[in-house]
Amino acid sequence: MNRKVHICICICTYKRQELLKRLLTALNNQDTHGAFCYSIVIADNDSQQSAKNIVLKFAEETSMDITYCVEPRKSISFARNKALEHAKGEAIAFIDDDEFPPSNWLFEMLKAVREYKVSGAFGPVRPHFDSEPPKWLIRSRLCERPEHPTGFIMPWTECRTGNVLIAKRIIDGLTPVFSPEFGAGASDQDLFRRLIEMGHRFVGCNEAYVSEVVSPNRWKRSFMIKRALLRGRIALLHPGRRGRSVLKSLIAVPAYGLALPFLQIIGHHHFMKYLIKLCDHAGKLLALVGLNPIREREM
Repeated sequence: MNRKVHICICICTYKRQELLKRLLTALNNQDTHGAFCYSIVIADNDSQQSAKNIVLKFAEETSMDITYCVEPRKSISFARNKALEHAKGEAIAFIDDDEFPPSNWLFEMLKAVREYKVSGAFGPVRPHFDSEPPKWLIRSRLCERPEHPTGFIMPWTECRTGNVLIAKRIIDGLTPVFSPEFGAGASDQDLFRRLIEMGHRFVGCNEAYVSEVVSPNRWKRSFMIKRALLRGRIALLHPGRRGRSVLKSLIAVPAYGLALPFLQIIGHHHFMKYLIKLCDHAGKLLALVGLNPIREREM
């Protein structure tokens, strides 16, 4: 049924005014091809409402339907749920405030959902650098994420809200939609795990990519190590994976640890790639014994 649908784009933001401007500009240039209309909901996770003036000014200068709301409790899970409280229409799109899409983004997503008769579609997230990053970072491919051909059935382990379009009906009645227990991250993975277990299917849409701005603070080795340790801790919150996951980490940590000196000789990009893998596994083992060195996700 190729009728015109209403897509609500949900954005959670926290103290990224300039990046948010770039995103809103890109959203204003979406080419609908007459297939859909769209509105935007922005949930500001900053209690000081740092994004308010930018959003209101943009709403005045364009014809876009924009709703601004505030979630003072600092957590991406709370912010996502707040955005959904104001969402309208038949479909929901999520995109991060440090990303920006091409003009055919939503059209390609909607086309994939219709063609494959699924509950939603995920597009690739590709790194974008405003200035030249270190060579080891590019060679390590630490900023790149897996990509799949259009129509690929997505596993929940690769499902996130960075670039997704879903039917709103599949989350109606879920309480909460995003579980606060995940706090700093992975409540989106948890949501899609639950939805897939309920029988919903999601596909990849390789044409609907978005660009993620990788700022210089994310090039720091310390940033990547902390993010990996946090990922490891959060991974243990997913039910049904703890036993196998912990066993894998018990093997991986000493194996990677022994390999690191040799990898450094081969090339620093190899060293960093496997150091981050080691930290992912170490984060799980530390959490298992009650040690959580990283509690908040750095932006």
